[in-house]
Amino acid sequence: MMLSRARRRFPASLPRYSSSRPRLNFRGYASSPNEVKSPAPLPDNVRPTPYLDDSFGSYAMYTVDFFKRFLKYTAVGIIAVTFTSLTVFEGMHQWVENVGLAPETDEDAKQWEWDLEADRWNGSSSGGTDPGLGFSGRHAVRSAWSVLHWGSGSVTSVESKAYAARKGEGAPAPIQASLEYAQEFLRIAIELAEQAQAKGSLHPMTLNALLARRADVVSRIGTRSALDEARSEYERVWANLSGQGVQAARVALKLGDLNRRLGDTEDALSWWARSIQLATGKAAPASASDLPTVPDEIPASPLAQRTLVSSLVSLSAFYATTGQLHQAEAFEEASLKLLRSIPSPQSFHSASPAQALHLLYVLQRSSLLSIHHAEVLYALGNKPSTSVDWLRQAAESSERVALSLSGLPPTHPDAPGSKIPHPPASETALVEQYAKSKSMSGPAKNLLRDARRTAAEAWNLIGILTEGSQSADANDKALECYERALGWAGVGRDKAGGIGEPGEGTLESEWQVFWANYVRARDATKKKEEQK
Repeated sequence: MMLSRARRRFPASLPRYSSSRPRLNFRGYASSPNEVKSPAPLPDNVRPTPYLDDSFGSYAMYTVDFFKRFLKYTAVGIIAVTFTSLTVFEGMHQWVENVGLAPETDEDAKQWEWDLEADRWNGSSSGGTDPGLGFSGRHAVRSAWSVLHWGSGSVTSVESKAYAARKGEGAPAPIQASLEYAQEFLRIAIELAEQAQAKGSLHPMTLNALLARRADVVSRIGTRSALDEARSEYERVWANLSGQGVQAARVALKLGDLNRRLGDTEDALSWWARSIQLATGKAAPASASDLPTVPDEIPASPLAQRTLVSSLVSLSAFYATTGQLHQAEAFEEASLKLLRSIPSPQSFHSASPAQALHLLYVLQRSSLLSIHHAEVLYALGNKPSTSVDWLRQAAESSERVALSLSGLPPTHPDAPGSKIPHPPASETALVEQYAKSKSMSGPAKNLLRDARRTAAEAWNLIGILTEGSQSADANDKALECYERALGWAGVGRDKAGGIGEPGEGTLESEWQVFWANYVRARDATKKKEEQK
């Protein structure tokens, strides 16, 4: 009762507690139950947080898209590189076809038949490759030409089991890479040429040209197996030519040289006899036992003259090195007499470039015959002064050839009053009229190399004979000869007193002989001066 009464004592109007937080007044709006309310815009000073998608499917799609783009760009790059490479490759082949294998257009070179002596890569005179070889065959021929003229890149030597130099049961020896690659390309071309010839779609002389090119390349490898195969290839060419014409004479000359290198002396003599007969316009001897003889007159054809001269030099070297001294003496005298009958212009400077090169070729080969003759005379017991005269004549003739081809003056520029010529360095280029010639550049370059070697050999032999004369100034004169020999063999003038190096075309064995003779004479001269 008390509690109930006490409750009633509180007034009904007692004030209630109210919070100090302001009240939020909500307004209601009528809307449909499915309507989605858009969020209110953020204030200007508030930036939204980055959106993070946690879906695994989006990552997979991104990866797939990356690889799709990667493969697409890779394919485009491969196609672009392949197209560029094929364009460059085919462009190079077309350059070889239309420029490198272009026919000779110089009428002067044609008149002196240098175009007939140039390397032939097809059967016609129109240049290029034979269309009958097909796509693969023509590319193989061009590739062989390219590797011979431009080299094989960074690869300089390879091991060849087919043409290895064998000491015992065949350990392959390294050979020049460009020769190995060239002969392999030509082998492929010859196989395709034989197939095309069987179908009648090939020029009749194309197979012969390719066989001769491969025989030349293989013979330069130098091993016995290579020389055997080169001989077989040339014998096929000889059979196809039926032993007629100047080209057959050139093939007979090469066969004679190959048989000599292989030690088949009887066969070598037989082939040289055929070469001389064909070069003079006569039929080849029917009997293989007929010995070669010097003809009574020189042929009219310039190519036949050069072929005959080369055959005479080969025979002279054979007689001189096989101990047939009296026969060698008679043969060399008759050969030199015949070469003097070759007509020449009144002035060498009035000759055309092609004629001048022909005369220089004959002059250099005459120098070789003079060296052979000097050696034979000395071996027969003649006075050394007689041999010195022949050697000096050979040296001066070879120097004239080298100076003419290199365009250098006949006297040394540092000593105008001296009669000693200025030996051209091994890197001295040919004169422009020969270097840019389609058919004369190769023969001129080889002739310059041969002239340098001949001059060096002649001066070295003169030094030996002078040193053995026991005269008061023998060592001084011999030293001068050895210095000239070294100059032509390739030593640089800026290496005085130092050990020089052989120039291009000089064999290492030859250089060692020249250098040893020079050092011996130099030391003897110094010792003599010290004693004074």
